Formats: sequence, structure tokens, C-alpha cells
Amino acid sequence: MNKNELISAVAIKGEMSKKSAEQAIDAVFNVIKDAVVDGDKVQIVNFGAFEKKATKGAEGTIQFGDRKGQKWVSEDSFRVSFKAGKGFSDAVKGIVAE
Repeated sequence: MNKNELISAVAIKGEMSKKSAEQAIDAVFNVIKDAVVDGDKVQIVNFGAFEKKATKGAEGTIQFGDRKGQKWVSEDSFRVSFKAGKGFSDAVKGIVAE
């Protein structure tokens, strides 16, 4: 599903115009992005949690090719983590909530 298909599906489910659905989706994505960039965890019960996590830099030696034996170093960085919530995971597994 791409963004346009998502907008159409939300418009139908939410009984709203595609323009309103697009504005709502953009607002939600921007709020999540801004919060994660600021280091906040965004947790939506039964859906999942978005979180910024630090990754440690690494170093090593190139093992093959013309540059074999040369050292390389990567810097510390960040990545985005998403952990599915129980309701989402259960739905994917086909488990029906009672």
C-alpha cells in the first residue's frame, strides 16, 4: 500500500474527503517524526511504539579487493525502532482478541 492508497482507505473508513484524510495522515506522521527526532518515544497502545535508538560506531579491516588490509571506521549514529504492540502482532498472526 502506498501513500495514495492509504489516503483513499482512510477517507473511506473515516467517511471524509481525500483532502481531509491526507491532512490528517500528514499531521500524524509529522507529529510522530518530530517526537522521535526530539528523542521522545511515541507509544500507541495495541499498535506499537516508535523510538530513536543510538548505534555505536565500529571499526575493522577491509578483507578483500584492492583495499584489502585498510582500516575503516564508522561513526556513532541513530536509527528509528518500531516495535509492534500486542494487538497489532496478534492481528498479523491471525489471533482474534476476545
